[in-house]
Amino acid sequence: MAYRASFWMMTVAQFVVTGLDFVAIVIMFANVDALGGFSLAEVAFLYGGAGLCLGIADLLLGNIERLGTRIRMGTFDAMMVRPVSLFAQVASDQFALRRLGRITQAAVVLLWSIVALDLDWTPSKVLMIGYLVACGTAIFTAFFTLGGAMQFLTIDAAEVANAFTYGGNTFAQYPMTIYPREIVKALTFLVPIGFVNWYPSLYVLGRPDPFGLPEWLQFASPVAAVVLGLVAAWAWRAGVRRYRSTGS
Repeated sequence: MAYRASFWMMTVAQFVVTGLDFVAIVIMFANVDALGGFSLAEVAFLYGGAGLCLGIADLLLGNIERLGTRIRMGTFDAMMVRPVSLFAQVASDQFALRRLGRITQAAVVLLWSIVALDLDWTPSKVLMIGYLVACGTAIFTAFFTLGGAMQFLTIDAAEVANAFTYGGNTFAQYPMTIYPREIVKALTFLVPIGFVNWYPSLYVLGRPDPFGLPEWLQFASPVAAVVLGLVAAWAWRAGVRRYRSTGS
């Protein structure tokens, strides 16, 4: 926070840039009444939920994409000799509060959607929103961790990892009804992006699954988060064990 003006400029810039995605959605709704059978407020709920989860995960662990650079330059070796968890060091490496811009923008859209939605709010639906944010953040954090682990194999793997984090967020911003059934199944059972916000949102919005998938999937996000988290933890430990110093 030594450069306060720079911090605010970059935070506001990120707020505006990420907000352009939602502006595009609003413009789209100027020409259509629904997208995949979902209203603007419902799409905003999906958008805000996914963006908030990614934003928090990005704030906590987004710098892990710099791991490949550290390995290439040999500075990762210095982390290995410190009496602190490697994972904690990588997560806090050049911690960037400017990422609050993405979080704030997504939170504003989510709050607007909650106000705009004409729903019968119950305690379980309110709790489901917290459940959505917690589990979705855990899933994106696991994807960031997997991306970091991949950089032990190839230091240029950051872009591949981005396909599952930022790319996954792009998929999750829209109703799954706009995608083919095969894609939806893949985003459920192979790459669990659907558990970030889609299935919890169906419960909050009071909608049956449009693809006829089991209703219990709406409550399975913690399972997806735990399984993916265990896979990510295993991959990270395997990557660290495989690492060989550059010698520089």
